[in-house]
Amino acid sequence: MTGDIVAVLSADLAPVSHWYVARRLFIGAGTGIILSATLMLVFFGLRPDIHHAMGAGMFMTKQAYTLAFAIIAGLAAERVARPATSGRGRIAWVFVPLLLVTAVATVQLARATPHGRIPMVMGESASVCPWRILLLAIPPLAGLVWAMRGLAPTRLREAGAVVGLAGGGAGAFIYALHCTENTAPFLAAWYTLGMGASAFFGWLFGPVLLRWDGSYEQETKQRLFMADS
Repeated sequence: MTGDIVAVLSADLAPVSHWYVARRLFIGAGTGIILSATLMLVFFGLRPDIHHAMGAGMFMTKQAYTLAFAIIAGLAAERVARPATSGRGRIAWVFVPLLLVTAVATVQLARATPHGRIPMVMGESASVCPWRILLLAIPPLAGLVWAMRGLAPTRLREAGAVVGLAGGGAGAFIYALHCTENTAPFLAAWYTLGMGASAFFGWLFGPVLLRWDGSYEQETKQRLFMADS
């Protein structure tokens, strides 16, 4: 009986390219990142001292931190986009940049005066930073949702969470080109919150956004099932 089902599913189906999943995710994310960068330039603009800031350690730390989240979550998305697979082994690597930045933030707070600690955490834009990151995360998240809908994820909440985190990382990376905050405690608190909010959004709506439909998508999913079986 099982052999008959497999035969029906695989009839007239050619295997997809080995790079199909990664290429589709890259196209979706790349398109979204371009749109997100455009939004940032139109509504927020680059930080005025961008040329001087690019050589500063904290600027590079923000870029590396957010990019690490985007890349790690993207690799997890490439895994969970396949049938009956999980990206937990890959997504666990986000704890590396998280712990590193938390350690730096802890050292900075320990060295600061008692009156200087709250400003280090709150900066001048704590009330808007997570929301702006979430806003800029929407285009790459939407692109990744489009990509996932043409693939074969079976763990829809997990898939939603990882594409949400990837979108959040990309949005935070772009927002850092505008943001003038220069402390690790601010980065650890509010950037992480913005990226986490995007991941939560993806987790919450993953079963709705990533549900299977459409003849083209169904055919591709069947091919992926056969390629991974």
